[in-house]
Amino acid sequence: MHAITIPEPGGPEALVWDEVPDPVPGEGEVLVEVAASAVNRADILQRQGFYDPPPGASPYPGLECSGRIAALGPGVSGWSVGDEVCALLSGGGYAEKVAVPAGQLLPLPQGVQLTQAAALPEVVCTVWSNVFMVAHLRPGETLLVHGGSSGIGTMAIQLAKAVGAKVAVTAGTKEKLDYCAELGADILVNYREQDFVEEVRKATDGAGVDVILDNMGAKYLDRNVRALAVNGRLAIIGMQGGVKAELNIAALLNKRGAISATSLRARPLGEKAAIVAAVREHVWPLFAGGHVRPVVDRELPMSDAAAAHRVVEDSGHIGKVLLVTG
Repeated sequence: MHAITIPEPGGPEALVWDEVPDPVPGEGEVLVEVAASAVNRADILQRQGFYDPPPGASPYPGLECSGRIAALGPGVSGWSVGDEVCALLSGGGYAEKVAVPAGQLLPLPQGVQLTQAAALPEVVCTVWSNVFMVAHLRPGETLLVHGGSSGIGTMAIQLAKAVGAKVAVTAGTKEKLDYCAELGADILVNYREQDFVEEVRKATDGAGVDVILDNMGAKYLDRNVRALAVNGRLAIIGMQGGVKAELNIAALLNKRGAISATSLRARPLGEKAAIVAAVREHVWPLFAGGHVRPVVDRELPMSDAAAAHRVVEDSGHIGKVLLVTG
């Protein structure tokens, strides 16, 4: 088979479409013929040499995929060869085939095409686990999503609205904010021109927001705490704004606030399987009702992964950029 390899870390040109050995599904795994994968920030960090795959994972980038089951490993039940699926991966999505633990498989949601389903596993599992399983967003509360037009952001808007929450977003252009509004966002903040703390306070009559989904890390830590409502919860899922910051503990105490920080890729198989099962139970029915849909900016050939990485690094997209094998 062919896969995107990284002989040496570097820029997008470091991604090489090369012939590699086929993976073999082990105990509890299935072999998936990949129809599409999606570009995530973690893939860019891996290409740059900053984010190695977990031990035992595929060395190729790609944290999600869609495709058809080609073979079942020992001990797998409940799936059949030929089933159309999408999957949460620890790596290996940028390839024609990938071995996947069966607990990380999802059937295609109703009404979603096979290639577009590749846009779902990583973002849905990230949003559901952080916003709902950890931060416990409830109907009537307000969620602030940084990077509202990203893959994570567009999914967070839809899921929060589906459960009856109010949504505030930050984004850097009017086009991106307009798209967020089309998805249901109620409070729109251009982070290049406005202070999100001031804007959310005005929009909530000074109360602040109940949950924040943050991809920036250090750069936004102080302002995120100031933007929280009493009993607010800050969920940190990224470090695009750095890794070290000073925290005013008194401000957090005054808010009776909570901060969580999670990653998905390195979690044990059992934890990933539990998240995937919760997504299948709670989120997949929302697709049938038309409440949630994948947001795909464009599809590019997997062999041209370098071009896709350039698009994502330039933030020139809304939603997900997909890599297709066909």
